Amino acid sequence: MPAAEPSAAVPALEVAGLRKTYRNGVEALKGISLTVAQGDFFALLGPNGAGKSTLIGILSSLVNPTAGDARVFGISIHGDRGGVMRQIGLVPQEINFNQFEAPFDICVNVAGFYGIPRSIAKRRAEKYLKELRIWDKAFQPTRHLSGGMKRRLMIARAMMNEPRLLILDEPTAGVDIEIRRSMWQFVTRINRAGTTVILTTHYLEEAEQLCRNIAIIDHGQIIEDTSMRRLLRKLDVETFVLDVTGLDDPLPVIEGVRLTRVDALTLEAELPSGRNLNTLFAALTEHGITVTSMRTKTNRLEELFVRLVERGNGDSRRGATHE
Repeated sequence: MPAAEPSAAVPALEVAGLRKTYRNGVEALKGISLTVAQGDFFALLGPNGAGKSTLIGILSSLVNPTAGDARVFGISIHGDRGGVMRQIGLVPQEINFNQFEAPFDICVNVAGFYGIPRSIAKRRAEKYLKELRIWDKAFQPTRHLSGGMKRRLMIARAMMNEPRLLILDEPTAGVDIEIRRSMWQFVTRINRAGTTVILTTHYLEEAEQLCRNIAIIDHGQIIEDTSMRRLLRKLDVETFVLDVTGLDDPLPVIEGVRLTRVDALTLEAELPSGRNLNTLFAALTEHGITVTSMRTKTNRLEELFVRLVERGNGDSRRGATHE
């Protein structure tokens, strides 16, 4: 009999006390715990070397944990690795398919590892290659594909077992804006249809726009695990770039606002998050300065991410002095 469908109350991913120490003594994961609900679009962020790749390697059976457990839709990595793998689709950072194979063959062949009948695999390959806009290249050697097409092929391949959990590890690295947008349209569509998505990315604006919940990992420890909305509330200042006319020396002094001249026609204004900008504009107008356009200087999540990681590094250094 087929296995019973997991209850929606069962998390898509539940990590408990997961540790990994490599043979060289590097402790990549230090007892992390993490829960991702079914249907979530979840961001897993962290600097290089933070432990993200180790966690993904453990979930995809490429790395053995030292201690702890991870369950995917209630299935333990220790009890039934094959069952776990049937739930997961993985898009790794590195392009790792045969460059001389055609996209259609790559998709159909990987389906065979899951025991999917070839007739079904062919239909799925056509479906996902069309949805990801590479069907017109389906029977050409993949070495002729552009970088963006290869990235989309990686997603199509990961969808062949129609996973409940799709893990995207830096999927848009080196991809132009138009292709990134089309990829996210596809991923957003399958997420809305019920597929749980875990995303790692260095394009933090992607995480802010796409993800509902977020965990930040640094030095093998989870330093934040919350909703995107709650995390962004912690950012108490915002920086805006103002295109202006009438700028002259000295810069006006405005209470609660830090102004910096970029050039004769541009100002940067740093002010408390949520402050009414009309007050700033009125104060500038009083000093003969007119704002012609405005934009945020940086992605809010990026600013907060840097702050949290710097704080974590300081805590790590302080901890090290007591050892």
